[in-house]
Amino acid sequence: MSVRRRHPWVFSGAIADRQGTLSRGCLVEVRSKDGALLGCGHWGTKSIAVRMLSFGPVEDEALLLKQKIGAAVEFRRALGLVANPQTTGYRLVHGEGDELPGLVIDLYGDTAVVQSHSHGMWRLRTTIEDILRADAQLNVKQVVFRRVESQLEADETEGAAKEPEVLVPEPSQVVSFQESGLRFLADVTGGQKTGFFLDQRVNRAKVRDYAAGKNVLNAFCYTGAFSVYAFAGGAESVVSVDASKPAIDLCRQNVVANFASKQHHSEVADCFSYLGQIPDTFDMIVLDPPAFAKHQRAVQRGLRGYETINSLALKRIKRGGFLFTFSCSQLVARELFRDAVMRAAAQAGRSVRIVEMLHQAPCHPSNIYHPEGEYLKGFILYVE
Repeated sequence: MSVRRRHPWVFSGAIADRQGTLSRGCLVEVRSKDGALLGCGHWGTKSIAVRMLSFGPVEDEALLLKQKIGAAVEFRRALGLVANPQTTGYRLVHGEGDELPGLVIDLYGDTAVVQSHSHGMWRLRTTIEDILRADAQLNVKQVVFRRVESQLEADETEGAAKEPEVLVPEPSQVVSFQESGLRFLADVTGGQKTGFFLDQRVNRAKVRDYAAGKNVLNAFCYTGAFSVYAFAGGAESVVSVDASKPAIDLCRQNVVANFASKQHHSEVADCFSYLGQIPDTFDMIVLDPPAFAKHQRAVQRGLRGYETINSLALKRIKRGGFLFTFSCSQLVARELFRDAVMRAAAQAGRSVRIVEMLHQAPCHPSNIYHPEGEYLKGFILYVE
């Protein structure tokens, strides 16, 4: 059984028997066939039946949560992120990577955004807020809670009769924070994820390192963080493209807040169509698309998407240019992504070198027992 190897998920097919009435999000014990305690976790109603909080007994759930969040804070302090005035936006808790499955906490200055991926973590939201506010060094003054759509399902447990809770979307709330000394805005209630893609922080610094004198295209730019970093590295010009008008609006504000006088053009457009029409004037292109494969059935279609978008970019990029290409699809392994990019290079008829392999930022750690946590992968490619 995977739980014996400390994997944090127990799938429904692995459960032989249930005892008692189980409500979604309740704390349950997981035992082997011979009755030995394997650990405790939160009960779910989908394919992941239990998200493991502990591989031993749990006597006080709130105390365990406090200890684990405390350990996550200490890890970020070791990374130099806590109380760092140059970088006030970072991930404080990364679910399974911090042994807190179903819980994500991102900090944006004095605002903490808590995203619950499980009913168990949603049930503990008051406890979570109390823990965050009690840490003086974090200086949290506002806590925003966000739930993922899958939590709005009807309760599938036996005997459940009440209707699912319906959440009314909150108005957009934009907060300001710093990253590497640069100023950014994030819509923490209406934006994607928690409002910003904090997992790309280290890779944005790589773009800065390569950008001097370059004409840069930032495709799937969202709110323009790669664009800002490109200007920070001395880019000659940057074009930012995204299908979302609200994202482009924030992109423009982010660029102006840091580099008002720079040559920046932003456009609301479909990136596939845009890349198919651009002239070969860009000597750096960043491709950071949304996940093309969100479930197993979509993996092959997702790989074709990565192949197509990279082929378009490789056909257009100037000789001697750098392509930064990413996949955030957890189901697409690095080897599969590399194969898709290889096929794209062959279609484009270009000679391509891999300069660097890229990963998610250290504040998004992967648990060694949970390989699924290594979701973000990327390459810096040199194109001849």
